[in-house]
Amino acid sequence: MTDTLDTVFAALADPTRRAILSMLLEDDMAVTDVAEPFDISLAAISKHLTILTRAGLISQDKRGRVKWCKLEPDALRAASVWMQGFGQFDPVDLDDFEKFLKAELGD
Repeated sequence: MTDTLDTVFAALADPTRRAILSMLLEDDMAVTDVAEPFDISLAAISKHLTILTRAGLISQDKRGRVKWCKLEPDALRAASVWMQGFGQFDPVDLDDFEKFLKAELGD
């Protein structure tokens, strides 16, 4: 479980990846649409998506010629359970998490 937590928290540590997760809260997106608002290369976005996928936070599938990304919110469950062990954190409510991400990203 420690490896899983390390991977999830490492993925969440980057602001670009958190922004991507926030975008995917709305709906599935094509990789090119995910990349659009960022001032970095498509290759850099692909690396971020790979990290998010390895952490289980998103899934990717190919539909025709287009690669799509989908948020996998259950991946946060282990992190939520771990944080609850400290007795100071409430269970992760995805609606609250969405509000938090929007506030952090200034949306």
